[in-house]
Amino acid sequence: MIESLIKPLNLFKAGYSYIKGSATGNTEINAMPVSISTELTNNCNLRCPECSSGSGIMGRKRGFMDIELFKRIMKELKPYLYNANLYFQGEPMLHPLFFSFLANCLTSNSIVSTNGHFLSVENSEQIVTSGLNKLIISLDGLDQEAYSLYRVNGDVNRVIDGLNNVTHAKNTHNSSLKIELQFLVNRFNEHQIPGVRRLAKSIHASLKLKSMQIVNKKDIPLWMPSESRFRRYKFKEGEYRIKSSLPDRCTRIWFTPVITWDGKVVPCCFDKDTEYIMGDLNQDSFAEIWNGPKYRIFRKSILSGRHMIEMCRNCTSGLRGVRY
Repeated sequence: MIESLIKPLNLFKAGYSYIKGSATGNTEINAMPVSISTELTNNCNLRCPECSSGSGIMGRKRGFMDIELFKRIMKELKPYLYNANLYFQGEPMLHPLFFSFLANCLTSNSIVSTNGHFLSVENSEQIVTSGLNKLIISLDGLDQEAYSLYRVNGDVNRVIDGLNNVTHAKNTHNSSLKIELQFLVNRFNEHQIPGVRRLAKSIHASLKLKSMQIVNKKDIPLWMPSESRFRRYKFKEGEYRIKSSLPDRCTRIWFTPVITWDGKVVPCCFDKDTEYIMGDLNQDSFAEIWNGPKYRIFRKSILSGRHMIEMCRNCTSGLRGVRY
């Protein structure tokens, strides 16, 4: 009975700390995170031009998370987590021990996002029977021409075959696994939105239409779709800027940290090159890092001038009127 109250009580305390901090500038947090993202690897088989990992602009070392590190993370945070995302940068299914991570993800809601190139019949069977709650599959085009403009080195037919493998396995096992198609809208594939809607409906999958985060500002005009609701940026005073007021608050740094493959804790999923390392789980516990001096200073900087932090200038938090 007491264990069943830990998560909701922690969520309440986290929410209270966030509201109090936003109102008063107090950066202390009297709770643990309610969600985390863990990076199984930052390696990828694709070369997507606006992705930190795929484009090659990532400056940090490449590698694979140690399964023992993951077990320690789960052991410490399991009582508090509502969900765990087993992805950040890179393709998680490249990890040689991918299915061991699924087996040791002990939260009530686990999510994997994949580019869909490793969904063989055998892997799909294992995913469906693993206890995974949600599988996100990126499908940014319905033909090779539209798809490969962004998913460089990708094979759309292989992804669609993988999608069918997972759907078949799910139906065979009468699984409750949720399947979500993620469609990154750009000017080269926006005409295929009706088609991908029909595809998602035909396999009983949800569909998320996302606006593109563009790393290089000079490339914004190249990728921006014609429909305003899918544009993350606006042209103002001679330059492209994100369509956000960038308010001095952010739920991510109170609720959803990110842990890289080598155990570094960073504030959120927009810190792709770990410029803001809050601590190292190879040296300290998560609790020590979460409410430690680096985190408190960073939260203070968010509350006093979020627009001054470079990674926040491309963030969707505070973005209105845009699908993302």
